[in-house]
Amino acid sequence: MAIDLKHHHGGISVPDLEASIRWYADVLGFEVEKRFEIEPIPARVAMLRRGNLRIELFEVPGANPLPPERREPNLDVKTHGNKHLAFAIADLDAAERELRRLGADIVFVGRFKFGSNIFVRDNAGNLVELVLDPGLWRGTAS
Repeated sequence: MAIDLKHHHGGISVPDLEASIRWYADVLGFEVEKRFEIEPIPARVAMLRRGNLRIELFEVPGANPLPPERREPNLDVKTHGNKHLAFAIADLDAAERELRRLGADIVFVGRFKFGSNIFVRDNAGNLVELVLDPGLWRGTAS
């Protein structure tokens, strides 16, 4: 019997917690749900929330910076490990217009036979994907 699962959050290490909180609020509409510290790491942490979605941001003193290849979707997949957060969107063109209006760092807008998406970099260079999935909004996710 499979374990019942629901998505809870994705975690991202960032160099500046306050700047990243602002980016995720301004660009993607997340709000701080709670803040805490993990002393053994040590890390300052913020759990962000937008509806049922959560992102956990970690600021760790002396952490290694994100390598350049981890900032490019087609290069990042050549390194094992987690790749990016992805959120479903209902309208690719409307999302692209809004991201451009907000001055987001758009990596690319993809319109492929297998599907469409937008990759952006957050303020720390981490990849975030917005996947066109209008069926999800109608309750018929692809």
